[in-house]
Amino acid sequence: MNIGKAAEATGVSAKMIRYYEAQGLIRPADRTEGNYRDFSERDLNDLRFIRRARGLGFSIEEISRLLSLWRDEARPSREVKAMAQKHLEDLDARIREMREMADTLRYLAQCCAGDERPDCPILSDLAGGSAGQQ
Repeated sequence: MNIGKAAEATGVSAKMIRYYEAQGLIRPADRTEGNYRDFSERDLNDLRFIRRARGLGFSIEEISRLLSLWRDEARPSREVKAMAQKHLEDLDARIREMREMADTLRYLAQCCAGDERPDCPILSDLAGGSAGQQ
């Protein structure tokens, strides 16, 4: 299957397929006599796996490790679970940080009159002041 059809079948763009190949996430595709990439069903399964892992926010390095674990039928599942739990902890921390940012911006937006006056607590805060200072 050529790269365009592989992209269509997996939901991974041709550009990203080339990138994953260059990064070593997928093995170099076989080539036709005309030197076009020829993807196998295994390649397509790998690409679907990568797309799903990227969708869950795993890094390229983490996906590389997960792929090697997926391919190793003698793997201990505790290693996969540990990776997933670590990633979940990281996601939870980022969610907390984003909530804090949203709360701060919500507060600053409420403090700003949004009228014709030049004083703005949002800009004051960004400049290092507090919401009530200028």
